[in-house]
Amino acid sequence: MAITTLPAVRPNRVFRTDPTDLWRPVDFLHRRASEPVDASSVAFFRIAFGVVALIAIVRFFAYGWIDQLYVDPLHHFSYVGFEWVRAWPAPWMHLHFGALGLLAAAIILGWRTRASLILFAVGFTYIELIDKTTYLNHYYFISLAALLLAFMPHDRAWSLDARRSGWSGWTPIWTVWALRVQIALVYCFAGFAKLNHDWIVNAAPLRFWLPQHAHLPIVGPLLDETWVAYAFSWAGAAFDLTIVAWMLWGRSRPLAFVVLVVFHLITGQLFMIGVFPYMMIAASLVFFSPDWPRRWLSRLRRQSWSADARVVRPTLSVERSWIARIAVLIALGVLAVQIVVPLRHYFYPGSVQWNEEGYRFSWRVLLTEKVGHVEYRVTDEEGRTWIELPAEYLSPLQAERMTTQPDLILATAHFIRDHYAHFGNDVEVRADVFVSLNGRPVQRLIDPTINLAAEAQGIAAKSWVLQPVAE
Repeated sequence: MAITTLPAVRPNRVFRTDPTDLWRPVDFLHRRASEPVDASSVAFFRIAFGVVALIAIVRFFAYGWIDQLYVDPLHHFSYVGFEWVRAWPAPWMHLHFGALGLLAAAIILGWRTRASLILFAVGFTYIELIDKTTYLNHYYFISLAALLLAFMPHDRAWSLDARRSGWSGWTPIWTVWALRVQIALVYCFAGFAKLNHDWIVNAAPLRFWLPQHAHLPIVGPLLDETWVAYAFSWAGAAFDLTIVAWMLWGRSRPLAFVVLVVFHLITGQLFMIGVFPYMMIAASLVFFSPDWPRRWLSRLRRQSWSADARVVRPTLSVERSWIARIAVLIALGVLAVQIVVPLRHYFYPGSVQWNEEGYRFSWRVLLTEKVGHVEYRVTDEEGRTWIELPAEYLSPLQAERMTTQPDLILATAHFIRDHYAHFGNDVEVRADVFVSLNGRPVQRLIDPTINLAAEAQGIAAKSWVLQPVAE
């Protein structure tokens, strides 16, 4: 009798996902980010940041900017959602800046560093939120860098805190890369913004700005040449778009840093952009090896250098925990926000250079030359109409900067409306606004038929901003 062998029946396979598999990429990032490196590079960044911040605060006192920008103006242009932020009256505003100066000194010394950085970040950001007309890219960078430093172990070397606590001088490698990424975002977005028709094809606005320096010795006559404006424009775009890659590559890094220093010194002298060039020069040193400050000090002291002998390298021990995973996710979220915010202008119709929707906080440096003139036509309940000028309500700096920015033009219309409402007069406010962008013919910016007194501030696209007529 033949025996028939039945094929084995394979049981139904149930595919189940191990919950821990979902976290493996996050755990991998956390493990790699926690590898210890020399802390001296991050410490140098902290010290350089404190020095530049202190210089910025001293400049506010020396040039009388505290009174000019915050105390004297009758009105301030608030950011949407931050209307509650108000300037201190004198002398409290001066005391506020004085406290920021003391905090910057504490950051340099590394004394109570985390608390000092948190307080400095909050205090400096508060100043920046008071008035839109004071916005500058380098002040925005100072706020971001202060917040970033406040949440990293940056004080494990060259600080009074390290001396008191006896820290070994090592820090997780993520601290170095976090600073590198923050700097890279500035350069890459600045370069990406330069890839527009005006900058590349028309060499604008450098074609108008460089001849203003024709009086300089030796190089002055060259700056009056059109081809030099094109060379500066193309070189500036190429620099911003590639300098991070050159700084990351070890072989090109020394020469790239020399080019970086020369670039920022030239732009700082030609365009008077405050402490920004010096901040970027000092900050870009973080692209060098994390132990570069100790190696250079050893050379200056004519001592032999041994990275392994100077301190006991800590044993790497990374545990999987919810705290670590959340920290990685928060870091990725912050990175995503910093990528989306500079690109938000793509969600608005028209050119960002014209309507300035999404212009701030996007690292658009030295891209536009805009000249404008604004008059307001005010009509009361009895039908009487008269002209109001912005200078009657604003400081000279505010009146100069609001003429080309639609949100500031709207806010000024509200100042006029509220002024007459205080005396019980309900008025309509319309604006005649004429603007020239990068040497183009003057065109209307605002629909003159719209009652701006009835329009609300917000982040939505402004339908009353007219699009420029094609040339």
